[in-house]
Order: sequence, then structure tokens, then C-alpha cells
Amino acid sequence: MPGPSVLPTPSALEAMVRKLQQWRPLDADDQAALRALPHRLIKFRPHEYIVREGDTLQTACLMISGFSFRHKVAGNGGRQIFSIHMEGDLAGLQNALLGTADHNLQAMDHVEVAMIPVEAIQDIAFTRPAVGRAMWHETLVDGSIFREWTLNVGRRDARTRAAHMLCEFALRLEAAGLGERCNYELPMTQEQLADALGLTSVHTNRTLMGLGRDGLIARHQRAVQIVDWPGLIKVGDFDPAYLHLGESARRGAKHQPVDKPE
Repeated sequence: MPGPSVLPTPSALEAMVRKLQQWRPLDADDQAALRALPHRLIKFRPHEYIVREGDTLQTACLMISGFSFRHKVAGNGGRQIFSIHMEGDLAGLQNALLGTADHNLQAMDHVEVAMIPVEAIQDIAFTRPAVGRAMWHETLVDGSIFREWTLNVGRRDARTRAAHMLCEFALRLEAAGLGERCNYELPMTQEQLADALGLTSVHTNRTLMGLGRDGLIARHQRAVQIVDWPGLIKVGDFDPAYLHLGESARRGAKHQPVDKPE
């Protein structure tokens, strides 16, 4: 009699396959090649550095679980956070391909990452054009988000900045299958949120409390409920086109009704 069937072990790189397929269709061979990339799994505790500015890198960093953030520190000690990364993101692709890290990558909570050799990334990108285009698309969307964050910090007031960031995080979590649009966990401390918004912690707290008083959001510790989605996107000057999630997601972001809590 034949023995019991053995299910294949899921690849740790499955999240990357799903993410890249958001940008470009990949055939079965391309997907298999991605899953077979050599890698090393490493866990980091909250606040540990995954990459430090100035490091010479031989690997690219794929987020397997948890959240990380990229940031730079000014000469006066001020920190500016300019991106948040979650499951499936190739958070270290730019640093790795440039050879020397020009910014820091730090764990926000308990994080697991896959370190993939740069040579393997370059090889699959050039020998499998569909994969290369998908990775290129990933870096282009990163650039689009960076530009929006620059506008957010440079030209929007505190209330608009905070509302905009809450809207972005909601859609990105939803797209990654990690949360619901109007009910999610915000994994950032108040200090981290302040450094992402370019505000002080006191100003950030006051701003979030104001959004709550206006009936736009409700918070309990790190849990965020968006009570009035249309109102929050209006206050946040939020147009999700820069996330490049597709026309259906863009329409849904603008018009999705939300039931207010009793």
C-alpha cells in the first residue's frame, strides 16, 4: 500500500511571491525560482537594528513577520522615520544593491526576516525578466510612497499628517492581508509615530486625541478603529493613487461606508 501523502513545506519566501505578484503576473517557473532562493532566517527583538547606516551589505532583507522602519538621524540627534515595512516587503533591496547602507533599518516589534544574497537577487532579476520587472515595480512604488511622505511632512499640518498616515496604514495592512481597513493594530510607539510625522510626542498625542474628539477615530492602546472613513480621508487629504493598489482599491478607499460604533 502506498504510504501517506506528504504535503510540501511552505517556503518562507511565499510572502515575497504574493507581494511581487501584486505588481506583475509571474508564471509557475518564476514563482518556483523565487521560493528556491537561498536565504537565512533571522529574528530580531523590538528596537534592534537589522541594518545600520554605513554597513557594507551582501544580503537583501525580506520581511517575513512583524514590522520594521527605515530612518536617518540628523547631526542634532533628531530621527526621521520615512517608511514602515511589513510582511512581504523587500525592505533592504535598495541598500543591498547599492552596496553600502545609506540609512538604518530597525525592528519595530518582534520581527523575522529572510536574508537573501545580493548575487541571488541580481541573478533572478536578470535571468527571469518578469521577476526583474516585479522587483523594479516594487522599488518604484517605494519611491512613490517616499514622495508622498515628503509632501506629508513638508507641507501638511499636524492634523492632516496624522490622518493621512492612519489612512495609508489601513490600506497597506488590508492589501497585505494583515488587518481590516477600519480596525487594526498600529504597531508604533507614540515616539515612533512622532518621528514619522515630524512632530513632538506631545503634539502627536494631542493631534490623535483631536481626531478622536471629532469622531473620526477611536483608540485603545495600539488598537485603532476608523469610525468615519470618508471623514478621515477628507481631513487627511488622502488619495491612495500613490500606493498603486489598483483602481478597485482606489474607488473602495474613497467610498467605503463604515458603521459607527454603538
